[in-house]
Amino acid sequence: MIEVLSVASEIYPLIKTGGLADVTGALPGALAPLGVSMRTLVPGYPAVISKLEAARVVAEMPDYFDGTARLLAGRASGLDLIVLDAPHLYDRPGSPYLDASGKDWVDNWKRFAALSFAAYELGRGMVEGYRPQILHAHDWQAGLVPAYVAFNAPTRVKTVLTVHNLAFQGVFGWDVFAQLRLDFRAAQEGAIEYFGSISYLKAGLQVADALTTVSPTYAHEIRTGAYGMGLEGLLQSRSDVLHGILNGIDIGAWDPQNDPALAEAYGSSSTDKRAQNRAKLLERFGIENSPGPVFSVVSRLTWQKGMDMLVECVDALVALGGKLVVLGSGDPALEAALKGAAARHPGKIGIIVGYSEELSHLVQGGADVMMVPSRFEPCGLTQLYGLRYGCVPLVSRVGGLADTVIDANEAAVDAGVATGVVFAPATTEALTEAIRRTVTLYGREKTWRKMQRRGMKSDVSWEASARKYADLYSDLLGLKRDEQDD
Repeated sequence: MIEVLSVASEIYPLIKTGGLADVTGALPGALAPLGVSMRTLVPGYPAVISKLEAARVVAEMPDYFDGTARLLAGRASGLDLIVLDAPHLYDRPGSPYLDASGKDWVDNWKRFAALSFAAYELGRGMVEGYRPQILHAHDWQAGLVPAYVAFNAPTRVKTVLTVHNLAFQGVFGWDVFAQLRLDFRAAQEGAIEYFGSISYLKAGLQVADALTTVSPTYAHEIRTGAYGMGLEGLLQSRSDVLHGILNGIDIGAWDPQNDPALAEAYGSSSTDKRAQNRAKLLERFGIENSPGPVFSVVSRLTWQKGMDMLVECVDALVALGGKLVVLGSGDPALEAALKGAAARHPGKIGIIVGYSEELSHLVQGGADVMMVPSRFEPCGLTQLYGLRYGCVPLVSRVGGLADTVIDANEAAVDAGVATGVVFAPATTEALTEAIRRTVTLYGREKTWRKMQRRGMKSDVSWEASARKYADLYSDLLGLKRDEQDD
């Protein structure tokens, strides 16, 4: 059995702001049948502490990053957790990253250095009877984990760093370096320096034993100037340890045949039952239930997600006979623009600002099309949910979107392999044409039904990807796969 400590700033269903939580919440269960025991180290947010069951104190840390902290071991929602209980760092309401005004907490540098240092200490055997063989760090919030292992006191633990979104890099001023408990060699050797500042993500990328990102295409893209966010040179130099492993989804939590959020359950052979969900969805968004495809968006409303392009396309979408439901929040200007579009097209466009897990399931089960027109997208989970629920994805040809959706061009339709509509480049004109193509396909009822069913039969589970992670862990430890249980 391989012992892995996953280190993450969020984990579903306890605390979630995006796809990172879905991944860290699903991986332990997916890896368990493959001889990998995975615990997860998470910050002691109120939402985590309140749900921790049978918690026991496994370490006391009286002087820990300007406060008192301790490590709690326990379980919550079926997850095996170690929680960094540090009230001075994490006992705050709302977002794990932002204050009430929507700005980053000013001490985020300290909050996530503390998380990474705790992982390092656990890797050194801080808790009697528990010593993970691999520390698997996720995104910049855990980016210092490999740096502590590489530059502080030697330890035999191996490190993996997964990049879920290279755009977020944990950049801070040099004034905090002296308080990080990180050996000065990290500065001397340039591991943490980033264009005159320091970057937690860059530090991890430079020294982790293995790097992964969440789709094969994104692993290629981030080594180019167009998508590398200033780190393409470093990533090119580490190509030999960079792996693109596609995300999966929890097919138990996302199952249209057994989903309490739906008005009517259905499967790939009963997609006609989606009509009940469509009616409920349109009622929730105040949209008329009339012919024509229902397009949908469940997303952060940002430039990265292509929401500005969507704003420019909505009039054409309605003119083509479509309707649109939007669930999300983000850029206030984009929120306002979409509300304006809804006001211009009453009964055709509806927007609910915010996020609801239950409502997101209903969107997938009731809408006809799931739009993900991102300018860049490391993997994307929304289109995977769409495939699973027969909500045909309309996506841009980037990152994991390109890896998971097969475009319904005539050749693919004739060959019986198409699962959605894919467009490029990421421009308003290309998106408008993709909407036009989608409306045409929707009008070809037999073709549309086949696409829905084909998507629903796609393997979007974690099974194949979990095996790739298990193989990576085995390789790092010099094990053969059949030696894991020894």
